[in-house]
Amino acid sequence: MLSDAILFPQPGQIAVRRIGLREPEAGDVRVAVEYCGISTGTERLLFTGDMPPFPGLGYPLVPGYEAVGQVVETFGDGDLSAGDRVFVPGSNGFVDARGLFGASASQLLAPARRVTRVPESMGADAVLLALAATAHHAIVAADAIPELIIGHGVLGRLSARIAVALGGSPIVWEIEPRRHGGADGYAVCHPSDDERSDYGAILDVSGAGDILDLLIPRLARGGEIVLAGFYKVPLSFAFPPAFMREARIRVAAEWLPADMEAVTRLVAEGRLSLAGLVTHRHGPAKAGEAYRTAFEDVSCLKMILEWGATQ
Repeated sequence: MLSDAILFPQPGQIAVRRIGLREPEAGDVRVAVEYCGISTGTERLLFTGDMPPFPGLGYPLVPGYEAVGQVVETFGDGDLSAGDRVFVPGSNGFVDARGLFGASASQLLAPARRVTRVPESMGADAVLLALAATAHHAIVAADAIPELIIGHGVLGRLSARIAVALGGSPIVWEIEPRRHGGADGYAVCHPSDDERSDYGAILDVSGAGDILDLLIPRLARGGEIVLAGFYKVPLSFAFPPAFMREARIRVAAEWLPADMEAVTRLVAEGRLSLAGLVTHRHGPAKAGEAYRTAFEDVSCLKMILEWGATQ
């Protein structure tokens, strides 16, 4: 079996190539991809070569961890059938290419237990489920719903929407004025316009390496900072402000199946909207342009590649 795929042959290089899929195993499904998303966090680090050492990292690689498509073939017993629409968080099913995380391809071979059935009504917005699950994981990992969220990109917006859905009313910091719009149920401001210094729970999704010295002075005593970005440089902070506040710092890792279940339930119940976050679309033939826009254009919240569900 063959698949057209986005490939990073080396850092800084993008290609669209036809590559082989491994032989299927019992419990696998083959998915014809309709849409996949471009990440401006981890995927940018993979493209630039700035990704810190990570299990499975190597080139050439198929990037991406956000794919939506239709099951076209199943191998063995399972709950999925041909025609089911599913979200796929990636695949290691390629020949002669690494899959980290391996979702940006026209055909994916993945264990059925890793895919999530999604309703047709979600459309292309379903590519956002991994980011929504990531935001949910970071929020429920903390001791309280965040009162302050750093960053109003797509992950920050999803974090704020989930916080509101769970009963919170966060403030979001964003230094880029062109990203201040689009808030619903929460406030967005520049950090310099916020005088509070008593936040009990802060969620950072910015990935900024110098963020802790900015956030720790804004904590209440005993307050907690949850780090949910991906940081390419070592993090450090001045000790005295952290000491005076008895600050706590927590790291949120990858989402778990329970987080995916939770966000799909919130969407189904109408408590979480994924709308308005997919702002740009391209076909894979214009992958280079798509990646440049995703990485460089501040008006681009989420870029998706449209493959079409061809078998």
